[in-house]
Amino acid sequence: MNAKQALAWVKKCGISVESARTTVPSLAQVVAGEPLRGNWWAHPKGDNIFLLSRAIRSSPDVLVCRLVAGKITYIHRRLWPALVRVAGRFSKHKLAAVKETHTPAGKHKLLVTPFPEWVPKEVIGIAQKLNEKEAASQLAFLR
Repeated sequence: MNAKQALAWVKKCGISVESARTTVPSLAQVVAGEPLRGNWWAHPKGDNIFLLSRAIRSSPDVLVCRLVAGKITYIHRRLWPALVRVAGRFSKHKLAAVKETHTPAGKHKLLVTPFPEWVPKEVIGIAQKLNEKEAASQLAFLR
C-alpha cells in the first residue's frame, strides 16, 4: 500500500482507527495483513505503517481525532456533514482535531483544535440540510 492507496482506503472506510482493535477498520492491521499483538512498531511492516499513518494525518480530507474508543481516529471528509449533524451524541473532546508537530527542540507536541472550530463553513451548511436520521445512518457503525 502506498500513500495514495491509504487515503483511498480511508475514503472507502469513512471512519477508521490508526492502530487499535475496535469496531472500525484499523490501518495498522490492514497494512500488516494480520491481527497485531502489542505495539505495531515491532511488526516487520512498522515503518510502512508509520509512513502511511503520517500521510493520512497530513491530508486535508481527513479529520484526525479520538472519536473511537479514545484512539486516533481518521474520519474522511465525506462523513463530516453527518458527524457535525449528530455531534451532540458525542463528547466535544472526542471531536477535537488533533495534530502532532515537532518543536525546534525535537519534542512532540499535540495541537488540539476544539470542535467545531475545525469544521469548514460549507460542511456546516451541508450538515444543516441533513436530517438527524440520515446522518445517524451514515455513522451507524459507531454504535
